[in-house]
Amino acid sequence: MKAIENDILNKRRAGILLHITSLPGAGRQGDLGQDAYYFVDFLHKAGITVWQTLPLGMTHADGSPYQCLSAHAGNPDLINIDWLVRQGWLDLSERCEECQGTHKFNKNCLVTKAFNGFMERGTPQDKDGFTAFCQDKAFWLDDFALFLALRTEFNQQCWNQWPDYFKERDSKALKEVRIRLGHTIDCIKFEQYVFFRQWMALKSYANAKGVLLFGDIPIFVSYDSADVWANRDVFKLDDNGEMSVVAGVPPDYFSENGQRWGNPHYNWTFLKKTGFNWWVERMQTQLEQFDILRIDHFRGLEAAWEIPASEPTAKQGEWVKAPGKALLNAIKAELGAIPLVAEDLGIITDEVTALRDEFQLPGMKILQFAFGGGSDNPYLPNNYEKNCVVYTGTHDNDTTLGWAEQLNVDERKYVYEYLGNPLATLHCALIQAALASVANLAIIPMQDILELGSEHRMNTPGTIVGNWQWRFAWEQLSPERASRLAHLVELFNRN
Repeated sequence: MKAIENDILNKRRAGILLHITSLPGAGRQGDLGQDAYYFVDFLHKAGITVWQTLPLGMTHADGSPYQCLSAHAGNPDLINIDWLVRQGWLDLSERCEECQGTHKFNKNCLVTKAFNGFMERGTPQDKDGFTAFCQDKAFWLDDFALFLALRTEFNQQCWNQWPDYFKERDSKALKEVRIRLGHTIDCIKFEQYVFFRQWMALKSYANAKGVLLFGDIPIFVSYDSADVWANRDVFKLDDNGEMSVVAGVPPDYFSENGQRWGNPHYNWTFLKKTGFNWWVERMQTQLEQFDILRIDHFRGLEAAWEIPASEPTAKQGEWVKAPGKALLNAIKAELGAIPLVAEDLGIITDEVTALRDEFQLPGMKILQFAFGGGSDNPYLPNNYEKNCVVYTGTHDNDTTLGWAEQLNVDERKYVYEYLGNPLATLHCALIQAALASVANLAIIPMQDILELGSEHRMNTPGTIVGNWQWRFAWEQLSPERASRLAHLVELFNRN
């Protein structure tokens, strides 16, 4: 693979953080249809050159993009159905009874129908493309499709609850089930083929408009995933495939009890012996989809918080070292110098900073964290270096308007004084401060562009209800707001 140069992150740019599910549209969540292209057009017109999303993986029932069924597969819920109709593979008049009704349909059912249409009416070029896709992605797609087919057969149970011959991947049992569930497996592969075609078409359109796509890689993967089922040696599991320790973070700004994520930790000894091959392949998949990548919880590459699996919270645990330098060197040796951002929030030690700086990775600066602790607070703009990414807030923060409304009188006075007592409202002043800063890249969540309050936040860490559901409407993006954003981007030389 051709190396992607890090110069991408050396230019002064502005970006917007918006997950695909938050796009407008007729379905129950945003997808890769026409509204995604309209959003690219809006970014281009405003001079915005970076679109950051959350991870694109297939989620569990809670909808969290940070707990996915595969480190490689895309989320079929993001597939746009109209595209399948335009290809001639799907006739919506053939919807089953469950799918009837205005704007109501079972997307999985329709994609299955589209697969049947594809097999009957697809062009030779399309079928050759599908075959090539399956061959190229076989290193993860074969196991993922089988995993998902079995998970469906066992009513979405985690793989450790399956019959032993499937749980332990008995070769004879897997060979037989690949035949028995062959059509289902092929449908799942087709689903991924459609997702990747739609995503890569959107990426090509965005790049042609001068917009770079910025992706997010959760450092850990879900225990209930094809990755863990098919690669148990990569993770810290006992002989029965169970976890004795789980991942998370100790108490911090976001949660007084810490965050018990429940992901398995990596077996770094095994990974080192294999040249970190699993990680390299994972990075390669993401590099195909994005121009810039962020490693979520970067500090876990230096040391990770291991919590006994029996503990109900993340308070009890210990930091365990990880070979981040060796891993990053292995990735660089295989894939070249890639545009990588380190999510270095939380409890950051000198060792974590040294690892980030050795590879010249930009870290993150959050303005909502800046106004406490004194003038040496690293999130204050006067302490920035160019090689960083500044945000008003992230998907885990309150909206900036919501944050500002919770400040007391003295806190509000301090923020205004630091910002030079601007005439703008506080949340608008923070957007301007981010864009005015020396940081090479400034990212503003879409909620802040639209001046929305706390009820529009994307996620509240430590909670499991009401997250990942926010969407915007085009009516919220007034011409005045769009014009003001374009003016600020030009004013601070970020276009």
